[in-house]
Amino acid sequence: MSFTFIQKILTESTRFPYTSAFVVLFITVAAAAVRLRRLPKTTSLTMSSSSVNDAVQLQRNRIFSSKLYFDVPRSKVPIIYSESYDISFLGIEKMHPFDSSKWGRVCKFLVSIGVLDKKCIVEPLEASKDDLLVVHSESYLNSLKESSNVATIIEVPPVALFPNCLVQQKVLHPFRKQVGGTILSAKLAKERGWAINVGGGFHHCSAERGGGFCAYADISLCIHFAFVRLNISRVMIIDLDAHQGNGHEMDFAYDSRVYILDMYNPGIYPLDYEARNYINQKVEVKSGTLTEDYLQKLDEALEVAGRRFDPELIVYNAGTDILDGDPLGRLKISPEGIALRDEKVFRFACEKNIPILMLTSGGYMKSSARVIADSIDNLSKKCLIEDKQGS
Repeated sequence: MSFTFIQKILTESTRFPYTSAFVVLFITVAAAAVRLRRLPKTTSLTMSSSSVNDAVQLQRNRIFSSKLYFDVPRSKVPIIYSESYDISFLGIEKMHPFDSSKWGRVCKFLVSIGVLDKKCIVEPLEASKDDLLVVHSESYLNSLKESSNVATIIEVPPVALFPNCLVQQKVLHPFRKQVGGTILSAKLAKERGWAINVGGGFHHCSAERGGGFCAYADISLCIHFAFVRLNISRVMIIDLDAHQGNGHEMDFAYDSRVYILDMYNPGIYPLDYEARNYINQKVEVKSGTLTEDYLQKLDEALEVAGRRFDPELIVYNAGTDILDGDPLGRLKISPEGIALRDEKVFRFACEKNIPILMLTSGGYMKSSARVIADSIDNLSKKCLIEDKQGS
């Protein structure tokens, strides 16, 4: 289904307002059918209702049969991490500016400052192929069996030279484990009021395309699981990574159930102008933006978002690449500013009694791990991440 065709339908539907709800439903279901590759390439745009229903049912069956949602004892806190998150690949991982051991160091800091007991961390399961097919197509997943394609996505060219079995084990397995953590975090957020996946936030990956160190669309997957398993129908994505979240923007381009607030630097990667058309609330912060200006823009953005949309779940993509000195984000936000940013978002959710899950996303300096840990410590001290239903 082409975007030109969809836009024509939307334009025409404004002439007949009583049909607009049907149009949105049709587009949402049709897009799901295309993602699931139920339609051959030569299929005309006039789909039978049975083929659409088959596609939707297949997606639902995969979600219901998944093992990624499991019961977590009350003795555990809704902070999700696995040692499998960290990427160690013969030192080659150091060729990318991303700190691929960041996730483990965050947890070590949290344990060392007394915020977290290691025994209380929730370990997720790895997302299976069937789990990934909820959003991704078979052809996209097959493309990851070529090491050269993975090398392009993670921006480390030498990875193309390695056997794919090694790439799967050293690179894609950690990513799939983090995807499992993101999906589980929605369930925990619904049950406890909040959850933090110490990894995840692969917001440059969409159903059909990876990039920017993002091989799987964990945010899109998390939301689709929540729609089906948690009976949630309205989700707000608050993406405060320095980079535009073009992956989830493409995936939910015409889905009115998802409201996207994206606050990003417009002068850096990915420069995806098509995806920008699908942002509900676009807040551009140019290179060199300082802490005070950034936080003021965030306050204003949250106020507007609260008036426009009433979500049942907030997915917070909390990249620390806005940190002053980050080589890719190019913003100048202090560590204290990041703690205040996270506090503002969690307070926004708390005051409206909306479950929130946080993903750590981008951050390209060694200092990011400590900044994340200190921010979580601040959330704890401000009682914004206490267990609302008790232990």
